[in-house]
Amino acid sequence: MSPSSQAASGGLLRMRDFRFLLAGAAAGQVGAQVTLVALPLVAVLELKAPAFQVGLLTAAETAAFLLIGLPAGAWVDRMRKLSLMIRADVVRCLAMASVPLAGVADVLTMAQLYVVALVVGVATVFFDVAHQSYLPQLLPREHLVQGNGALETVRSSAQVTGPGLGGGLVQLVGAHLAILADAIGYAVSALFLLAIRRPESKPEPVPGASLRKEVGEGLRFVLGHPLLRVIAATTGLGNFFTAMLMATQTVFLVRVLGLAPAAVGVMLSASAVGGLAGALCAGRLARRFGQARIIWLSALATGPFALFWPLSGKGAAAALFALASAAVFFGAVVYNVAQVSFRQSLCPPRLLGRMNATLRFLMWGTLPLGALVGGAVAEASGARAALWICAIGFLAVPVPLLLSPLRRMRELPEGVHSEAVHSEGGDQQAAASGRDESVPAS
Repeated sequence: MSPSSQAASGGLLRMRDFRFLLAGAAAGQVGAQVTLVALPLVAVLELKAPAFQVGLLTAAETAAFLLIGLPAGAWVDRMRKLSLMIRADVVRCLAMASVPLAGVADVLTMAQLYVVALVVGVATVFFDVAHQSYLPQLLPREHLVQGNGALETVRSSAQVTGPGLGGGLVQLVGAHLAILADAIGYAVSALFLLAIRRPESKPEPVPGASLRKEVGEGLRFVLGHPLLRVIAATTGLGNFFTAMLMATQTVFLVRVLGLAPAAVGVMLSASAVGGLAGALCAGRLARRFGQARIIWLSALATGPFALFWPLSGKGAAAALFALASAAVFFGAVVYNVAQVSFRQSLCPPRLLGRMNATLRFLMWGTLPLGALVGGAVAEASGARAALWICAIGFLAVPVPLLLSPLRRMRELPEGVHSEAVHSEGGDQQAAASGRDESVPAS
């Protein structure tokens, strides 16, 4: 039975391979969310790192999107996506396992944390680009929003449980040993992905292709489309200020608000509660307001809640931090489900890797920059000052959307016209001009 027939007859969870893809995502995400709490706490509590070094660690985790984001897409388009994801999980498992081993041997240093963060970041670039490019091979276009919503639900559920679990583990066994949960999560993810049976052929090489030309083709596809350009600009801006938050929130919660590791985990879980609610509501909100309209409306309605981050204080006032995180990340997940589904349905299959990698470069390349700025501001003026800049920045995130054609649209177009990509060859232009029917249901 085809994926379209299976989805229509009983929902996505009746599709065996999608279930394993979902289970793998759940295992990897739970471990990653434990590390979201535990890794900065290793630096803050065990290695006594100053604020800038904590920001530098956050930058190292995301630097790969800026350093190799563009060529990664061309490489992914030449490979089988599933096997690439499995190899990336194995690399991430081994890298994360080195942290508790070094901690037990009492040789753990900030230098090792930087290296581990960089290695895991590189593997994550390839995993994420391959993952987004693989989903359209499992699901037909009409089920991509539902499929992405299910993946966002899993991710947000992991974000609800992972930080609390991570904070509890740090308090029970120490921050470096808590990292072991991440290594186990990546190992389990690889096992679930190995269980997927759907055959995947290796992409046919394009005669005369080169890395430079393939990267350029991905750039032209993204930058040549007005809606993709504005989505890239908006998401890049949002990610810059999100990275400022990530780089300073642990320092703020521990050293300013005086919270224990378990309480830090609970605070960081609040964003996931909002994200889970956003994932559950994204499909209904898109149908109610329109997929185009919900993209800018979600950012506009939830951004002002970011002002509660720097306004939070000790005791009961710490709840303001949790409220801000829940509201902002509710909007972020609704936004992501709508725009990622649009990107996947818009792009012809042969360009999916490069399209996703180009957008990741443009959108996630701002993460290390934001982390460095956040760490520097927190070091010079305090973590609360960094959070004020972060909060004000979130108010500006929807501006590119409000100035774009999306402001006057209810629904997103189903395909892209050939003039959106000015490619060097007729075959490339024909491929880029394919409508959503060119995306195979298989």
